[in-house]
This record gives sequence, C-alpha cells and structure tokens, in this order.
Amino acid sequence: MTSGVAALWSHRNSLRILVKRDLAVKYQQSLLGYVWSLIEPLGMGAIYWFVFGVLYSRDTGRHLGEAAESYPLFLITGIFAWMWTSSALSEATNALTGQARLITTMNVPRQVFPIGRVTGRFAEYLAGLPVLVAVAVAYAVHGRIDLGWSLLALPLAVLVQGTLLVGLALLLSAFNVLMRDVERFMRLIIRVLFYATPIIYPLSLVRDSDLPGWLKIVYELNPLVGVFQLHHSIWYADEFPDARLLGTTVAGSLLVLAAGWWSFRRLEPAVLKEL
Repeated sequence: MTSGVAALWSHRNSLRILVKRDLAVKYQQSLLGYVWSLIEPLGMGAIYWFVFGVLYSRDTGRHLGEAAESYPLFLITGIFAWMWTSSALSEATNALTGQARLITTMNVPRQVFPIGRVTGRFAEYLAGLPVLVAVAVAYAVHGRIDLGWSLLALPLAVLVQGTLLVGLALLLSAFNVLMRDVERFMRLIIRVLFYATPIIYPLSLVRDSDLPGWLKIVYELNPLVGVFQLHHSIWYADEFPDARLLGTTVAGSLLVLAAGWWSFRRLEPAVLKEL
C-alpha cells in the first residue's frame, strides 16, 4: 500500500487533470455551471426544513436542543456533506466502466480514476462552504449559535469522510466491473443511507427512541454516523461524537480504506481483462 500511495502521489498531476476534465464536462453545457452544486442541496434543505422545521417543528425541536433555533443551518450542513457522499459513491461506482479506453491506454495507477471522482465531488463541497459560513455567521450575529473551538471539527470531518469515501470508491469501482449489478444495488443503498444517518435529524433522536439496544449499536457502527456528527459539531459543540463513536468512525474509515485498496490491487488484473 505504501508503494501504491507513492506511485499515486507521483501521478498527482494526472489526477488533477482528470478532476478538472470531469468538472468541465459536467458543467460545459450548463447555463448556471457550478451554481448547480449549490442549488440542489439548498433546494433539498428548503424541503426538509418545511417538513421537519414547520410541519413537525414541535417534535423536531424537542430533540434538537441548541440547534432548534438554527435548524436550517443544521440541515444544510448535513446535506452539503451528504451531496459529496452520494455523488462520490454514485460516480465512483462506474469510474472504471465509464472510462475503459483511458484506463487501458494511460500509464497511470488505476486508483487515480475512482479517487478522481471523490476529489471532484469534494471540489463541489468546497464551493458550498462559503454559503455555510455565511449562514453560520448570520445566526452567530443574532446569538443563535456560538462560533468557537468547534470550528476545528471541519478539517477532521473532511479528513475522515475523504478516507471513507476513497476506500468505498476503490471497492465499488472494481466490483462493478466484474458484477454490473453493483451500480444498480448502490442506488438503493444510497437512499437507505440517507435516512439511516443523522443528516436531517439529530443522533439523540435515535438514542432516545424505543429501538432495541442491539439495533442502536448496529446503527452507530456505520462510520457515516460519526462523520455527520463531526460536520454538525462544527456549529454545535454538543453534537461532537463521544469517544466511543469517534473511535468507531475513525477505525471503520481506516479499515474500509485498507480493504478497498487491497481489494482493488487484487482485482486489478481481472478488471483490466474485463475492460
């Protein structure tokens, strides 16, 4: 894995060119261009705010605590991070099957292609950060949130999430070449993950529920649970994951990365033959 990372680093310019190409192709015939990377999560945030912040405001506010008065910020923080997750997983799944000609002709580590998809979606996430900051500052000015040391949770959240997504991208892209059902299966999994992760609702809602204890444990074994807790804790210090959840998230993300890298290298000959 160390030699593979070194080879990948030596071809970082190829990765940069692929990311720029993917972004250019994605928005080349779009009138609004990169603005679409902001419109979609903001539109989703508005819908969920109406449902949970207006129609079910009483039930939602009871579990949100200090985030109740700034629920729109809570929502879009989770949704912006979710857009990076869902888009990266969707596009990384067909990163190899959709670029077969490049993969068989370019002399670069094949990991560049799925990792490039994750990096490209991260660039879109970065484009939304100024919006998040502007909304957070507006709430801070009105005294609804406190900006402090919890801002340091942002780089940790990005690092852990990026680690997890790269591992998943390597796994999914390789398996999808050999079993094309993976791409269809992931459409369902992504939908399930959205509601099985504390994105639009607080983790306390699950912990205080009547679900069996074993099911709550299984729920928190999902590394994305801790990842989104880290994202919410940027503005709400009380949401920072406890030691057990943080340890589970970091360990799970590293395990997925190692498994993804190992599987990709083991399957690479079969993948190239299939392509």
